[in-house]
Amino acid sequence: MPDIAATPLGLLAGKRGLIMGLANERSLAWGIAKIAAAQGATLAFSYPNEAVGKRVRALTQELGKIELLSCDVASDEDIDRMVADLGQRWQGAPIDFVVHAISYSDKNELLGPYVRTSRSNFTTALDISCYSFTAVAQRVAPLMTAGGSLLTLTYYGAERVVPNYNVMGVAKAALEASVRYLAADLGALNIRVNAISAGPIKTLASNGISGMRHLIKWAELNAPLKRNTTIEDVGRAALSLISDLGQGITGEIVHVDNGYNIIGMLAVDEALRSVPVLTELGQQVERQKQYGATSLRDGKTEGGAGDDRP
Repeated sequence: MPDIAATPLGLLAGKRGLIMGLANERSLAWGIAKIAAAQGATLAFSYPNEAVGKRVRALTQELGKIELLSCDVASDEDIDRMVADLGQRWQGAPIDFVVHAISYSDKNELLGPYVRTSRSNFTTALDISCYSFTAVAQRVAPLMTAGGSLLTLTYYGAERVVPNYNVMGVAKAALEASVRYLAADLGALNIRVNAISAGPIKTLASNGISGMRHLIKWAELNAPLKRNTTIEDVGRAALSLISDLGQGITGEIVHVDNGYNIIGMLAVDEALRSVPVLTELGQQVERQKQYGATSLRDGKTEGGAGDDRP
């Protein structure tokens, strides 16, 4: 497959974009950042705390001159400060695109059944994973004076029940609805709003989802293209949406999953090949139900599924 990132097309030459949620080199946001930089974009990155900031600073050195800004998306004041700071650094030049790759849940609440979800984690997951996209849109839209693109990341667990995705599925479903409403609101300003629904990929965030390696293998076996999704796949799709190639696309959930989302029922031979993976996943889910029920009753809250999708 040709490497479009190495092709001197300049599809984003003269464009400025903010990427939120980059965590490390396995992040979906990194797949987007690499191709955006290669296509000529001037980039800024936000980070939630100094620990992540150090990683982002080291990772993005290869991209040339970039801007780094701290931002806790749970705070409206912090988002206000970040956007104002970026406006000053870019000397009032318009923002052309924003990539939102942020999600969060207490990882212990991704174990066991969804029905045990706590009010506090439900509220936090919806706030960070969904509302933050709207909060950012409110503040950057006035700076997108030439129009542009807002892009977020979602997952198939918003449409169908996926083991151990739990409250994140609810949060991503709300995020997908937000994409449609924001697209309707901002279309008159020539601002397009879309989401990429990527297949399962091993990222820092997905490490908080138990059984992820089984989900990845299942998708590889059963997707029409018989392979796993990569961050480069996501980057190429994002390029089409944040560049002028996507001028007629808004309010869409674009699946980048090798076609997995179209499958309703497997052919018998495919199903038989998938049995070992399904059996192992089922056994793990049963073990996690027992652990998860105990964990939630005991009030354990360590860890979480952090920045970047899913």
